[in-house]
Amino acid sequence: MANPSTTNQKRSTPDPFKQTYFHGTKADLNIGDLIETGYVSNFVNRKLKHIYLASTLSAAIWGAELASGSGRQRIYLVEATGPLEDDPNVTDKKFPGNPTMSYRSESPFRVIGEVTVWQGHTPEQIQLMKEGVAQLRQSGAELIEE
Repeated sequence: MANPSTTNQKRSTPDPFKQTYFHGTKADLNIGDLIETGYVSNFVNRKLKHIYLASTLSAAIWGAELASGSGRQRIYLVEATGPLEDDPNVTDKKFPGNPTMSYRSESPFRVIGEVTVWQGHTPEQIQLMKEGVAQLRQSGAELIEE
């Protein structure tokens, strides 16, 4: 019998005891796909070295609603494959502590599921948020701290 500590098995199914997170996007992904760095951000016109996720559905909904592109808004359940850090773009900069439970990583996230039923914001709320982001952009504010 193989020693479990020396057996190098690749997991093909999600670990039921591993923390899962939410990732809002317009990308069309499948279970098992990796969400990786190197894509242009929704908030700045450059590729980022981090990818973002949240422990709250509310933060992921905003991510899906503000995502660039023309695809359908989606929220995926994801597992981190590497270390996470608090997202400095909202933690302490906009909200004391980390109430949105938003994180980022340079390591990929693995898609393990999709939230197919969720309640988004009203068109008016989304428009106000987009206008606020546009005003920050016009003022020269750094929207994404890398």
